[in-house]
Amino acid sequence: MRQNTRYTFYACYLGYISQAIVNNFVPLLFLTFQSTFSLSLDRITLLTTVNFSIQLLVDLLSAGFIDKIGYRAGAVLAHILIGVGLISLSVLPQCFADPYAGILLSIFFYSIGGGLTEVLISPIVEACPGEGKAAAMSLLHSFYCWGHVFVVLFSTLFFTVFGIANWRILACLWAVLPLFNTFLFTQVPIFPLVEEGEEGMGVGQLFRQKAFWVLMLLMLCAGASEQGMSQWASSFAESGLHVSKTIGDLAGPCSFAAMMGLARLLYAKFAARLDVVRAMLFSSLLCIVCYLTASLSENPVFGLLGCAVCGFSVGILWPGTFSMAARILRRGGTALFAFLALAGDLGCSGGPTVVGLFANAMDGSLRSGLLLAILFPVVLLLGLGLYHRCTRHSARAD
Repeated sequence: MRQNTRYTFYACYLGYISQAIVNNFVPLLFLTFQSTFSLSLDRITLLTTVNFSIQLLVDLLSAGFIDKIGYRAGAVLAHILIGVGLISLSVLPQCFADPYAGILLSIFFYSIGGGLTEVLISPIVEACPGEGKAAAMSLLHSFYCWGHVFVVLFSTLFFTVFGIANWRILACLWAVLPLFNTFLFTQVPIFPLVEEGEEGMGVGQLFRQKAFWVLMLLMLCAGASEQGMSQWASSFAESGLHVSKTIGDLAGPCSFAAMMGLARLLYAKFAARLDVVRAMLFSSLLCIVCYLTASLSENPVFGLLGCAVCGFSVGILWPGTFSMAARILRRGGTALFAFLALAGDLGCSGGPTVVGLFANAMDGSLRSGLLLAILFPVVLLLGLGLYHRCTRHSARAD
């Protein structure tokens, strides 16, 4: 285990499953929190905002300290915090006069771990020896999707058998995986991202690159397009399409995640033969169609189909942007991955927040919020055009 990079990949796969728990377990409980703790829709929306806002703050700060503490220490700390946060979620709400404060404090712990995971996992895989990094990156990110599916399926099964009132027990069960991965990251080989003798770009150098800002825009829109649907799929299926919670969770966030994972697996298989920019262009157009279908269709079947296929449409946006960044900014180093994670998490925070706040302003209509969300893939299309111009300019310079 200490010498075989295969175990490094295993630990990174589990890292993204842990990240999936961080981002997707609590949204399954939105309506439960709303009824149990008498929370308004805007306070529920704030839970997602806080989660991703803390993650993006960690992304921002990590550009300066990750290289100092090292990838291994950062990964170990990340998984400890995720485990502590999930266990706290089952305990802290009862410890405060306002249970909402306990929920927020628990989210604070596991969001820090989630932010560190987002920054560290991709560069750890990128630094491993071997070819086909675009395919490896897409395969890696597919485990976030399978983790999302696993979270929804196992949670739904647990709620069906033991009742949703026992969600605190489930939170503790989910903490087992990141705590186990804490041990795994103490054992596996980890390599430096920038080869010996070379020097990675500093923050100032990155900021002077036009391509860097285009990539930041792409990551922002990728995160918003993904989580704008994902975070609200369960609630939208229940309240907007009027289906049961079990069907809503399975046909909403679960099918969304499965389709997103399928897209990443397919891209990992055919990455050598696909142009990533064209693939992302097609994905953005499909994403627009899916948001329109989900928000405008009066038929629950078509609404759920729009949610599911939206997962496929956003599948390669995040790993595709990482691959594009590694191609055009080869010496970006840890700072590049940290800032891309920052932009992605900003989108993950802003997307669901915009949907939720607009829905709240429209008398709780999630359809209206999801309709507004087509702005995210539209702006992403514009960003892809700017990236194409940057690559042409870079080619002429070379």
